[in-house]
Amino acid sequence: MMTAIRAERRKREAEAERERLARDIEKIRARCQTLAGFVHEAWHVLEPKAHLVWGWALDAMADHLEAVTRGEITRLLTNCPPGLMKSLLTSVFWPAWEWGAAGLPHMRYLASSYSQDNVMRDNTKMRRLVESEWYRTLWPEVALSPDQNAKGKFENTKSGGREGRPFASMTGGRGDRVIIDDPHSTETAESAIERANTIRIFRESISDRLNDLDRSAIVIIMQRLHADDVSGTIQRLGLPYEHLCLPMEFEAPRKATSIGFIDPRTQDGELLLPERFSRDAVEKLKVVKGSVAYSGQYQQRPTPREGGLFKRAWFDGKIIQVAPVGTRWWRHWDLAATAKKTSARTAGVKIGKAPDGRIIVGHVITTQSEGHEVRKIIRATAETDGRDVRISLPQDPGQAGKVQKADLVAMLEGFVVRADPETGDKVTRAEPFSSQCEAGNVYLVRAEWNDPYLDEICLFPGGSFKDQVDASSGAFGRLLDPNAHNPETWIKAFADG
Repeated sequence: MMTAIRAERRKREAEAERERLARDIEKIRARCQTLAGFVHEAWHVLEPKAHLVWGWALDAMADHLEAVTRGEITRLLTNCPPGLMKSLLTSVFWPAWEWGAAGLPHMRYLASSYSQDNVMRDNTKMRRLVESEWYRTLWPEVALSPDQNAKGKFENTKSGGREGRPFASMTGGRGDRVIIDDPHSTETAESAIERANTIRIFRESISDRLNDLDRSAIVIIMQRLHADDVSGTIQRLGLPYEHLCLPMEFEAPRKATSIGFIDPRTQDGELLLPERFSRDAVEKLKVVKGSVAYSGQYQQRPTPREGGLFKRAWFDGKIIQVAPVGTRWWRHWDLAATAKKTSARTAGVKIGKAPDGRIIVGHVITTQSEGHEVRKIIRATAETDGRDVRISLPQDPGQAGKVQKADLVAMLEGFVVRADPETGDKVTRAEPFSSQCEAGNVYLVRAEWNDPYLDEICLFPGGSFKDQVDASSGAFGRLLDPNAHNPETWIKAFADG
């Protein structure tokens, strides 16, 4: 009896929904012209018991997905915290919106995640959405094909389709859109072997999964779990991905994306979506997660910004327009062994001591060149710096190091040059410079290199690159070494060289 009553009630509710849709269909379709509007209208289909909490961050994510739909972006990387509805928006609502409101029912999607369960979950949700009474009433032309309609793979009658595969099994499928939702798991991201395997699949297999290399799109949405995760690899290699980064708490600087988006927050610490993540909730997350996990998963920095040898807060108010007249300068070069993009870079950092005792970082240059190109850069930089800037170079042990030293010193004829073996490990060499930074004695001349420089030193020693830190340590060490300014020392150094 009760079963019959419930069935009758559901029937009446369905009829009422059809009547409401028939009455308001044009208004609903108009509101669904944007992806954000579509999510608001369709939310009740997938989440009838949950209230939709929206904010500018979700608008930003939706706007960038729309730019993919328009063909303005073909490679999109979004970093955002967990719990921001990223999977529903990117892997469920967006494909359904493209099939229906955007008029692209022919689109084919290959969706992936580290977890097979997550893949099946989102496949099922999209299929449930496009098979709903609400969706079929608004876009009756989009019907699923009875020939291929399963949890893992389904197609529509307009040649469109969706297939879900775990990231470890990406071979075989293809799509106009390859959607990668968290390629790493929190359990395996710290494993060098597991991480390397994920990176290998990303680099070697993903581009082959596209139907059209020029027009098909790859959309990656993920939280940061390690400096060398997929996101870090994309940035380190300079791959042409549009990068939308949404940390839980705002951190300057603000960077614009190609569609003109700029994080609207202006004060450090402003929350991303306070309507959903209150200050109290965020502070509790920090305690539960710990600084490393919170920094990666929520701040999109896989190493704590203030958890290493340098802290960004030490440089607040320490950016100056020009160095004081009379500043005494050293530039130290940290030389890379290879030009591979995944390897260390050659870096030259110019550090000086002002007449009032302040330490000034005056200029930073990095390059992934090698051989003759590096020699040309070092020479050109010396010419730009002028002959008052002393130059130091590391000398590798052995005969090869002596030959390189002689070659570089000869190339810099006319400049004051010193080449010495490095002593101690990288951290030990950086500690004296770190102490001066902490004491508030170190200033930076305002320039474009400021942010990349601070990003690297504040990740040290956990970041992928350490060349700017090594070059800073070298320049600072020579600057304060009394023997480095003794003419007799220079005569001896040249005689030995």
